[in-house]
Amino acid sequence: MAKQLDRRSFLRFGRLSERGSANNLQLPKPPTATVLSSLDPYNGPWGTEQVAHLLRRTMFGAKNTDVEFFKNKTPTQAVNILLADFDMPDPPINDYGDPNLAGAVTWVYMPYNQEQESARLLSLKAWWIGNMLQQKRSLREKMVLFWHNHLPVQFEIVQRGVFAYGYLNTIYEHAFGNFKTLVKAITLDPAMLIYLNGVLNSAGAPDENYARELQELFCLGKGPNSNYTEEDVKAAARVLTGWKTNWFEPETFFAPEKHDTGDKQFSAFYNNAVIEGKEGADGALELDELLDLIFENGETAKFICRKIYTFFVYQNIDEEVEMTIIEPLAQLLRDSGYEIKPVLETLLKSEHFFDPWYRGAMLKSPLDQVVGLAREMHLPLGEVLNFKEVFEIRQNLLSYLPNMLQDPGDPPDVSGWPAWFQAPVFYKWWVTVSTLPKRAAHTDLLLQSGYASANHLVGIDVVKYTETLENAPFPTELVEEVLGLFYGIEVPEEVKMQFKSVLLSGQAQDYYWTNAWNDYLGSPEDPATYSVVQTRLQAFYQAVLQLEEYQLL
Repeated sequence: MAKQLDRRSFLRFGRLSERGSANNLQLPKPPTATVLSSLDPYNGPWGTEQVAHLLRRTMFGAKNTDVEFFKNKTPTQAVNILLADFDMPDPPINDYGDPNLAGAVTWVYMPYNQEQESARLLSLKAWWIGNMLQQKRSLREKMVLFWHNHLPVQFEIVQRGVFAYGYLNTIYEHAFGNFKTLVKAITLDPAMLIYLNGVLNSAGAPDENYARELQELFCLGKGPNSNYTEEDVKAAARVLTGWKTNWFEPETFFAPEKHDTGDKQFSAFYNNAVIEGKEGADGALELDELLDLIFENGETAKFICRKIYTFFVYQNIDEEVEMTIIEPLAQLLRDSGYEIKPVLETLLKSEHFFDPWYRGAMLKSPLDQVVGLAREMHLPLGEVLNFKEVFEIRQNLLSYLPNMLQDPGDPPDVSGWPAWFQAPVFYKWWVTVSTLPKRAAHTDLLLQSGYASANHLVGIDVVKYTETLENAPFPTELVEEVLGLFYGIEVPEEVKMQFKSVLLSGQAQDYYWTNAWNDYLGSPEDPATYSVVQTRLQAFYQAVLQLEEYQLL
């Protein structure tokens, strides 16, 4: 097992201010000789540390009720539950006030309406955030985000709510499914056809945009062994000519008269294959031949396994990790016909995934920070009864994300978010002198007031949350329990004592907190007893959530 090292210093705001950018921060890298863990099934300790690590990586936040649930399972059972089949979410509704729709009915079957499209896109984003906030014990929402980053469209460019919903719905349908099937579905998705100009790709005027990204970003990457050529890009673009969508209805169709019927010659990277040109409706069959070429190449499986690894485990892939982790996973992916679930199952059940080195070894994305906090501390969205007010609350939550550099539905470009692809910086892109204070300000907002709708403020009730904890009356144990849930790594004893001192208001004896808590439990309606514990708990959780460790995933 790799020795766990101190990961706190790279997050210190003073150093950020001094250096001016997260690009200079250095996440520690374990010496290759210490990386001994493998893909063998994990059979080590199974408690809060291990379960919380699994949940932080596979869900948004490690909610205490979820941690307790999974602690009563084995690691194998836990991962099986997270990867179980799921029901598709109900579509978004008219929560934005479309006058053409009566009440809380869905808008996803409505025709294009230029005046309503921006509102529909906001409704869609709020719906997606709601799915994250209300997620079941499943990897589904994290995988949807993974695929959105890997196969992105930008809603602001598509500018059609129904198209954007169809794109997200495609990702939901294939979240744990077959990678090749997903790539074909995304290739023909109306939103993608608009976003990467596939709709403009025609014989005589081939558009290479999607053909390039299909190879460079989606399937093969830009690694040293991904030696496809510019001629391969041009040939692939010609294969893809003729696929169209109705600009105002999400319908994909093949237009034979727009298809290049000539033969398409590929390079030695593809074994000098030729896709013979086809006429009429048969021209549509060339897409399957192109995907066969790409997926028969061994680099495709390695590339997507690396992307999965850097998203769920760690940013650095050295030679040993490539050999002992990536290559076996890639072989498994090829052997399964590009089914993603066996890869996820093997990786998430492995001793490598649970190696202590990888706990708290990444920086949280803004969505992990914002949605994770809301889930971890039981943000009471269910108490807002009016569906329009639920929309207002979700919209308020969404407004904080772009300032932290992550706007779901609108990644910065076709490569996704830099923190999930841009070597060597990776996750450090999330933290700058601008974004780190915004994270702290958002945490303070939820602890002190909350998100606003027209008639409600929805924030974290620190007293109610603490009631859900086993060790609420005992300050030493309470600090340990909270840090075990919120932090992926240990903190020094002096830090724990500082947190405890907040609960004790600087007093020395534990009973100073215990008595205050018991007084509240004995008279929960008494404003005075409530105020005493609320004030101390707000200060306590504020200190816990603003320490560097809470930024680690």
